[in-house]
Amino acid sequence: MDLNLKDKVVIVTGGAKGIGEGIVEVLAKEGAVPVIVGRNEADNLVTLNKISGKGFQVVAELTDPQQSKNAVDAVIQKYGRIDGLVNNAGVNDGVNLENGSYEAFMASLHKNLVHYYLMAHHALPALKKSQGSIVNIGSKTAETGQGGTSAYAASNGGRNALTREWAVELLKYGIRVNAVIVAECYTPLYEKWVQTLPNPEETLQRITEKIPLGKRMTTSEEIANAVAFLLSDKSSHTTGQLIYVDGGYVHLDRAIS
Repeated sequence: MDLNLKDKVVIVTGGAKGIGEGIVEVLAKEGAVPVIVGRNEADNLVTLNKISGKGFQVVAELTDPQQSKNAVDAVIQKYGRIDGLVNNAGVNDGVNLENGSYEAFMASLHKNLVHYYLMAHHALPALKKSQGSIVNIGSKTAETGQGGTSAYAASNGGRNALTREWAVELLKYGIRVNAVIVAECYTPLYEKWVQTLPNPEETLQRITEKIPLGKRMTTSEEIANAVAFLLSDKSSHTTGQLIYVDGGYVHLDRAIS
C-alpha cells in the first residue's frame, strides 16, 4: 500500500535508537523525510547513514524546554514545513514512590512528558498549514502499572490524556492525533534492562510466554508500521485513538495457552 508519505517532513524525537530508529527506517522506505531529534549527534548520524542520509538530524536535549523550540525552528529553517510529529523520546527510569523524591519525579516528567507538549506546541503553526498529523508513543504502564516506576507511569498516563485532548482541540484544523501504545518491544534499551536482572534469559522467557499472539516480543518495525499508517492519509478518519501494538498483551487473557 502506498501511504502517500513521499517527501513528507516528519519529526521523530528519540529517532536514533530503538523504536524511534525503527520509525525513521520505515518512514524513509515510504519516501518520507524523517528528521531525527536526539541528544547525541553521533547516534543521530549513525541512523541517518542507515537511511543513506535521506533525512535530517537535530541535536537537542529535550529536558531543556528551549531546545524543543530550537529543534522545531531548525526543521522549519531547513524545509519550511512540518507534515508530521512523532513524540517518542523517553526512558523508563524507575522513579518509584517509596524511594523517589520530588526532584527525581519532576526530572522524569521532563524526560518523558513535558517535551511531548512542547514539541507539539512549537510545531503546531506548521502542522496547521500542512494539516499534518501527530503520533504519540506510549507505554502499557499507564494502564497496567508495573511497580517501581511512578513517574514513567504518570508520564504515560499524561501522554494518553494529551492524545485525546489534542485530538479534540485540533479538530478544527484537520490535524489528527493518535497514540501507539507499546507493551513488550525488544529494543537495545530493553535488552540492557533484562541484563541487569539475576536470571536474564529465564526472565525474558517468562515475559515472552505471557504475550498471547505468537509468544514473542513486538518488533520495532511493527510499531513503526502502525505509526506510518497513522501519519498517512490512509488513516484519514482516525483521531483520538490509542492503538495497542502489543500482541494482545494488555487486553487479552494471558492465561491463554
